[in-house]
Amino acid sequence: MMPSYKFVYFDLRARGELTRYVFHAASKEFEDSRFSFEEWNSLKPTMPFGQAPVLLVDGKTLAQSGAIARFLAREFGLAGKNSWEQGMVDQYMELATEMMDEIVKWYFEKDEEKKKERLKNLNEAVYPKYLGLFQNALEQNGGNYFVGTELTAADLAVLDIFDTPMYYTPNFMDSFPKLKAHRERIASLENLANYIKKRNVTDL
Repeated sequence: MMPSYKFVYFDLRARGELTRYVFHAASKEFEDSRFSFEEWNSLKPTMPFGQAPVLLVDGKTLAQSGAIARFLAREFGLAGKNSWEQGMVDQYMELATEMMDEIVKWYFEKDEEKKKERLKNLNEAVYPKYLGLFQNALEQNGGNYFVGTELTAADLAVLDIFDTPMYYTPNFMDSFPKLKAHRERIASLENLANYIKKRNVTDL
């Protein structure tokens, strides 16, 4: 029997959307359990390490967003065909996490002046850096996928990481046409497209 999956996270994309993308890309059923910031204080003591997201698999609990996404990618055949490809997938997932860390710092900055500085740094340094890195990596692998010749979690991680800047600036990727084309192609895969069309719209 197929395991029972329950994914628990805020009603945000943030550090949870990659896992949701993995589920939908693999056409696997799961309970997408979302909570609000107001509910977090009461939920936090029940979470391993006091953090979210968490994944429940037949009642067993796995924490840490990267560990969850990698576990599911291996389970569903999206982690690469061999050890080398798995290492390459991990490489791009880690690179995407680096960029996410910068976005999160900006988003949750409470000092308005510092927030403006962080946004300026995102637009002038962080985003151009990662757009270039990811487009070059894509080109080096032939332009269709980041690793190998099939969809992997690396492609989904890159789709995910640019969701937030694209939310704020729809023409954000226009100067990186090959990366933009990759994004549009992955996002148009039937199961992902259906999910993206129906999901709650959030700013992170």
